[in-house]
Amino acid sequence: MTQSSGTFGEWPLKRLLTEVVGSGPKSADDMTREQAHEAFRRILAGEPRETTLGAFWLANRWKRNTPEELAAYTDVMREESVVTAAPDADPVDCGANYDGKHTSALLGVGAGVVAAAAGTPVVVHSGDGVPTQKETAYKHVLDELDVRTELEPAESADMVDETGFGFYYQPAFNSGIDDLFERRDEMGVRTFVNTIETVANPAEADVHLGSFYHLAFAKKLTDLIKGSEELDYSRAIFFQGMEGYDDIRPGYTKVAEWDADGGDGAESFEDYEIETAEYGMEMENEDLAVDDVAADSATITEAVLAGEREDQFADAIALNGAFRMYARQDVDSLEDGLERARDVIADGSAQGVLEELREF
Repeated sequence: MTQSSGTFGEWPLKRLLTEVVGSGPKSADDMTREQAHEAFRRILAGEPRETTLGAFWLANRWKRNTPEELAAYTDVMREESVVTAAPDADPVDCGANYDGKHTSALLGVGAGVVAAAAGTPVVVHSGDGVPTQKETAYKHVLDELDVRTELEPAESADMVDETGFGFYYQPAFNSGIDDLFERRDEMGVRTFVNTIETVANPAEADVHLGSFYHLAFAKKLTDLIKGSEELDYSRAIFFQGMEGYDDIRPGYTKVAEWDADGGDGAESFEDYEIETAEYGMEMENEDLAVDDVAADSATITEAVLAGEREDQFADAIALNGAFRMYARQDVDSLEDGLERARDVIADGSAQGVLEELREF
């Protein structure tokens, strides 16, 4: 386990369970920032017994964490576990749910490569079989594409600067969270760790692109970002992605967009919808389903980037690539981004980025 520095305070997890968070979903109290900060320092140091840690995680799930608690957990993670390596480029940080997808194609690799080819650098990060689903994540599709994934953070930053697309591997840049793997696996349900690992921001990016299951959770995540003392995002976009991942779903997708400076020096938060039919894309969720998510996603990605497919997968990768360009404000609209995405596929630039990644 990662060892926390300094001494602990007066709030071991057992006391927090007894006096604050453990009395049930209706009567539990929220922790102060200081209490949550101390709790996660103790967790990263490996102090709590397994039963106590499991009870604490479950109590947090029952009562639901506040943005202040999540910000405290995030700050401890960033202070004591995350090793950052910022590329010279300022990429879009894509932090999809680490426990992956099990039904539909994972489109973020293709989308990120398309965006990179169009001039929008992109960073993705994931672990390997993360609980609770332990399904297909970014690493697995990149492995199938013969792109190196077990990189140290400095190598990941170099990958971004050399190709426009970079992958950061959780065990290398966030070892304290990786050390919790077995305990998380024993839980059998998601914990707040599944939330905070997505905003680890190993590349120190200015823009974050993430996903959510419900709009209220997107607001909680933007409040986490605002409340964090360690995160420096100035812009974040969250959307209701397929299987909770950062792939726009066919049909209707809800989006939440936050800017630290939305004009006149004031922050802005707005929500809106994306309708794929408005972009001439007639598809349903089942149209993007595959049998083997890792292998099939890689095969589809390779064919789309080579310009060999003009189907629902090609449309979906182009749209998601356009959304990454829009997130970084490199295009004024999704329509402009779609035109750029299709151009870099047609002229071979996107395939060229994939070849550069394979050679890295």
